[in-house]
Amino acid sequence: MKTMRTAAVLVGAALISGGANAQPKSKLLSAWNASDEANAAPIDHGAWQEILNDYLRADDSGVNRFDYAALKANAADAAKLAAYLTDLQGLDPKKYSRAEQKPYWINFYNALTVKVVLDAYPVDSIRDISESWLNRRILKGPWEDLHAEVAGQELTLDNIEHGILRPIWRDNRIHYAVNCASYGCPNLSATAFTAANAETLLDAGARAYVNHPRGVDFVDDDFIVVSSIYDWFVEDFGGTEEGVLEHLVRYAEKALAERLKNFAGAVDYEYDWSLNRP
Repeated sequence: MKTMRTAAVLVGAALISGGANAQPKSKLLSAWNASDEANAAPIDHGAWQEILNDYLRADDSGVNRFDYAALKANAADAAKLAAYLTDLQGLDPKKYSRAEQKPYWINFYNALTVKVVLDAYPVDSIRDISESWLNRRILKGPWEDLHAEVAGQELTLDNIEHGILRPIWRDNRIHYAVNCASYGCPNLSATAFTAANAETLLDAGARAYVNHPRGVDFVDDDFIVVSSIYDWFVEDFGGTEEGVLEHLVRYAEKALAERLKNFAGAVDYEYDWSLNRP
């Protein structure tokens, strides 16, 4: 575990602590708070699944990495990704059930993030990407740039995560589903989200991250380092460090859960913003 922390430090500017990287609060974009529960039609995410099958690489460390270079070199598959995003933007998710909307927005966010990185590749970190010169100077990243239009509404990545997904579903497992193209982030799921598998994938994502050193790293019995996600979005995890620990215990494997239950030491937060490429 200490090796993992040392490697993260070597990333340099790509490693940002929680206190230096405040994140947006959950604030509902009310226009999206509508659904048609009578509509049982599914939304097709097959093209996204094909992209994941061909370019997502799982390694022995438990981190899923995306091969942006290989996708950029394949014009046909890059066009497939673009077409998938165009198809999603051609739908009005408000006309679908809540069960279809949740995977729609998760897959949309993840595919759009890959497209944003792909268009700028090669880069060392997603935080190097922005349409704003000022944002690039302060390593802010692309999250407030307009990258999509759905049902006549222009959207940013922040709109999707903090204005739609978090406030509508109030499900802290969303943080394990949306991927920010970074090593420190929970894994990009190898399986596209659907109404049928969303609950299973959300739980699996939570367990995988909590039980990986990116989520929880016991330095010793009196000091743990946890992901900055639990600092930035503490409001989604009970609002306190105690709430965060309770959440971690819920998804931790038995040995880790016991250590967390008995833990009364200091907590620090870290996050590695280096790109999640192979």
